[in-house]
This record gives sequence, structure tokens and C-alpha cells, in this order.
Amino acid sequence: MAFHKHETAIADVYLIKPDVFGDKRGFFMELYNKRAFAAIGMDFPFVQDNFSSSSKGTIRGLHFQAPPHAQGKFVTVLQGCVLDVAVDIRKGSPTYGQHVAVELSSDDMSMLYIPPGFAHGFQVLSDSCLFYYKCTGFYHRGSEGGLPWNDPDIGIQWRDLPPTISNKDKQYGAFRDFETPFV
Repeated sequence: MAFHKHETAIADVYLIKPDVFGDKRGFFMELYNKRAFAAIGMDFPFVQDNFSSSSKGTIRGLHFQAPPHAQGKFVTVLQGCVLDVAVDIRKGSPTYGQHVAVELSSDDMSMLYIPPGFAHGFQVLSDSCLFYYKCTGFYHRGSEGGLPWNDPDIGIQWRDLPPTISNKDKQYGAFRDFETPFV
């Protein structure tokens, strides 16, 4: 079994494609294998797995956890399809304020690795979605933060679907006033 790492437009954010073995019965694949990940330079201390179910149009994010509780995330879609987004909030980074947007689907089982120092979110494109991710840090309520999903200075081109947004995600301040904790 192997995983194949592909660069994205922002350094340190990687698209991962697993080997998938299928026949008339269905398919088999590994979601995670510590040795195989280490072989492609992705040897991270994952400590927590999260799982969500969402309906079409739902936008979750853009979320991050501040240091010292920052999290890297390894995300995949188990059922359905999403537009997955990572926004660079690392002060001094040449891509600060820029984002990567990738469609992830259970049809091809692609995965995305998002390191600490990024705000993360996704929009559900299918009727429903089962979304799974591994984290390199434990959740810490006092360290959570976010950016507005529709901030014009970030300029994410979400798909043309009526958005469903949580009340919490509607309350984040503008990116232009944001002071990143990632220095």
C-alpha cells in the first residue's frame, strides 16, 4: 500500500492520493499508515480523529487553533464531495492571506494535509457528506479562532449553493483586522 504526495499552490499543504484496490465487490484502501506516511515525509504525531456529517451547502469554517494548541489536519471525505479550503495565516509567509481550494470526493478518495498555521474550512457539494480528519493537536476551546468564510480579502470562490452557516462562524471579524497568532 502506498500514498502519493502532490504539492499545491501553497508550500506545506499537500494533496495525498492513496492506492485504492477495487473489483466487482467494491474497494479497499488504507486511510492511514504511519510507515507509509513517513516514507513520503508525512510523519506527524496525530492525536485525535474527528468525524462530521453535513448536508448540501453547509460551510464549516474557516477554523484554526492558536499556539501552543495549534493543529495540523489530515482531511478526507468518506461519502460525498466537498470544496476544501486552507488559508495561510502564517505571518511572514510569502503566501500569507492566500488560500488553496481543492475538491475532495469519496469517488477518488483524495486527502489533504493542512499544517498548523492555516485556517481550514469546507463546503458540502453533494446531497450529504461524511467528513473525516486526523489532528496533530488536541482540541482546546480557549485556543479556537476563525475567519469569515466569505471575507472578500481572502476571496474564496465558493460554489453557487445556498450556504448553511453556524452562528459561531457568522461572528468572526474581518481578515484585514485579523492579528495572526502564528508569528
